[in-house]
Amino acid sequence: MKTEVISTARREEAGTALGAELIQNGELVAFPTETVYGLGANGMDGEAVNRIFEAKGRPNDNPLILHVAKKSDVKALWAHVPKLANVLMDTFWPGPLTLIFNKADEVPYEVTAGLETVAVRMPADKTARMLIQKSGVPIAAPSANRSGRPSPTTAEHVLADMDGRIPLILDGGPCRYGVESTVLSLVGDPTILRPGAVTREMLEAVIGPVRLAPSILNPLGEREVAASPGMKYKHYAPDASVHVVEGEPKPVAKRIRTLYYDLEADGKRVAILGTEQTMPGYRNMNAYSLGDRDDPETLCQSLFRLLRDVGGDCDVILAEGVETANTGLAFMNRLLRAAGFSRERV
Repeated sequence: MKTEVISTARREEAGTALGAELIQNGELVAFPTETVYGLGANGMDGEAVNRIFEAKGRPNDNPLILHVAKKSDVKALWAHVPKLANVLMDTFWPGPLTLIFNKADEVPYEVTAGLETVAVRMPADKTARMLIQKSGVPIAAPSANRSGRPSPTTAEHVLADMDGRIPLILDGGPCRYGVESTVLSLVGDPTILRPGAVTREMLEAVIGPVRLAPSILNPLGEREVAASPGMKYKHYAPDASVHVVEGEPKPVAKRIRTLYYDLEADGKRVAILGTEQTMPGYRNMNAYSLGDRDDPETLCQSLFRLLRDVGGDCDVILAEGVETANTGLAFMNRLLRAAGFSRERV
């Protein structure tokens, strides 16, 4: 299969029209969103949804998100629309917030991994919404990467993983946020299953107390079911192994330097993912800055890109952990899963 890449900056109308035709015919299309690139199929067609799992090499016990073009579309996807959902949609949609509630009968179980709930989001990206509108169906889409790999934040990342596996990639340039959407379950007490750019603090300012799923910063229990994408034990992993060191910046940098030289002495190729605050301590070392630890949005924006770019050229990545307030929680959630929870605190 030949994979065509169409720049939406030059051919948005033509690209989304072709994409919609492919979606309607049961094919797959990779498209940009403000979070990461998605791999989309007709969310009401179980056979088309199964092609997503085949292309990604992903187990079908991991639920997908249905992407819609307007708020009223959720009426056909949920058993009913709770009042709390209306408040959240009015505040945060379109945007990087996914809401989970009881599914309507028409939603295929291929989307929900057999669960009675379904995740729905209205993306802020104009190209994404145009594709959904022209397709005339909700689009089921996980991230457009091979299963377990770092999520793609550029069309080039998608092509590296999906070339020859899908017919079309819509190239909308780099994604704004760089990590997937916040997933909030509205079944029972509002609970964040996966953190993202819409933070717990932002949600609580609108709806009051919001719980955090224990699996956000810890492995999912053996008997626990993944109710949201991104809850599996190891996710977002590069080719290299990743080890996370947490704590205050100076002790963290000191420990990473020690590990770096020990690993090099063992013949390992090592890279460091540090922050602007600690980079001076890594002079003459193979070190890269994720961004400003006081502005975790910058860390989120560069994490997947650096895991991809650096991970192919080394054996071990030593990465700095940060505090989990605001978007620091989303960063640490992705980083710890990329590391398979290999971590230490100093």
